[in-house]
Amino acid sequence: MLNRRTVLSTAALASVPLALPEFALAQGRKDAIVLAMALEPVGMDPTAAAASSIAEVTLYNIYETLTKVNSDGTVSPLLAESWEISPDLRTYTFRLRKGVKFQNGEPFNAQAVKFSFQRAGAEKSTNKDKRTFASMESVAAIDEHTVVVINKELDPDFLFLMGQATAIIVEPKSADTNATKPVGTGPYKLENWVKGSSATLTKWDGYRNAAAIKLKRATFRFIADPAAQVAALLAGDVDAFPRVTPRSVPQFKNNPKFQVVVSGSRAKTILAINNKKKPLDDVRVRRAIAAAIDRKAVIEGAGDGYGAPIGSHYVPGAFGYIDTTGVNPYNPEKAKALLKEAGITTPLELTITLPPPPYARQGGEVIAAMLAKVGIVAKLQNVEWAQWLSGTYGAKNYDLTIISHVEPFDLGNFAKPYYWNYESPKFNDLYNKYKTSPREADRKKLIGEIQKLVADDCVHAFLYQPQWVTVANKNIKGLWKDMPLFVNDLSSLSWS
Repeated sequence: MLNRRTVLSTAALASVPLALPEFALAQGRKDAIVLAMALEPVGMDPTAAAASSIAEVTLYNIYETLTKVNSDGTVSPLLAESWEISPDLRTYTFRLRKGVKFQNGEPFNAQAVKFSFQRAGAEKSTNKDKRTFASMESVAAIDEHTVVVINKELDPDFLFLMGQATAIIVEPKSADTNATKPVGTGPYKLENWVKGSSATLTKWDGYRNAAAIKLKRATFRFIADPAAQVAALLAGDVDAFPRVTPRSVPQFKNNPKFQVVVSGSRAKTILAINNKKKPLDDVRVRRAIAAAIDRKAVIEGAGDGYGAPIGSHYVPGAFGYIDTTGVNPYNPEKAKALLKEAGITTPLELTITLPPPPYARQGGEVIAAMLAKVGIVAKLQNVEWAQWLSGTYGAKNYDLTIISHVEPFDLGNFAKPYYWNYESPKFNDLYNKYKTSPREADRKKLIGEIQKLVADDCVHAFLYQPQWVTVANKNIKGLWKDMPLFVNDLSSLSWS
């Protein structure tokens, strides 16, 4: 068992309906629950798009993976009962759980695992973690219940990655329609999805351990507007709101009807910079932007005080973390000097693209005011989630954007063509050495060098490691305390 702790919405709802039967259901019967999310998934297939909101609905509920990532960051068996690892950490032999079926009646077996991994690593794959699967030298189905994966390079985090949503095991015949008609091996099936409003999952009686699943029905409501989030909770229309806007917390902390859970994370909230757009291709300009930003004030303004400053794309508590907040510290005078040194005539006009989450919209206001003080005029452009995914992330059409990257092991994004357009042979070399070093001491040293390089290159203005707040009915049991992944694991939830 791996025992290391590891750890982007649709239009805001104008009003909160109060008397819909399905929402009242959770209050009347204790075998149903209503959860809320700020962002609506763009589909129901987490292997097809990068949005973490897909996994929030589907992972461990509809789809399952070989391993399961727990709240504390440990990894335990799920579809794989056990595994063996070769001494060079490249070969994994997975022993698969027997008697498991997909929700369309087809058997779960080694061939399904082989299909899923080869599909994820294929040339036309849009899987966010395509690199992980493309790095598999071979995937062999030894028999119905044994799979051997040989990786081209060792990956110390491989078992954790196999528990993420991008590693779900899909049924071959249903794979192409999973975005709208998801089929998995999990305890829940998608009953309906009312776009712009909610998605409802119902318990699948064919699940191998159906008797242990307490909740028969779960409705996910999509509520982007912070005020509507609070109203829905107070009205009792929502039973639990994981990762609710922190601004709501004070009015719930002293209310005996609710529980407030503050969770650690491995997320990085950043002011992402398009490294190929002039004049942002000049490291001095990027450093000027970073120097103009007071991270602690951003945490107060964007995260309502819930967070810790970061100076690179890595967070306190993670393996090999080093403090890089002193590399590009808050220094408005230095920011002005760097702009002058780079030949920039102020005012420099830039656009900050902001997706719907409150931390981005609130953070945009705070950061724009700071940038204005050093001669950078930042125009705030609010976009919906689908626009962000297609225009910013997909088409790389932006100057700056505020986003939270929630995956624990995502430094590899700096080594591939990604939306921020960073290219560094030095980074690639360091990262490859990290991925292929079997000794933990060597990997720890290399991960420190990687953090320092990303900070020195000022790829982004790194802001803070957020803490996520869950507000829920006091009678709900099984909520995750910490969040190494964005998951709503329904199988762990029940009413007291």
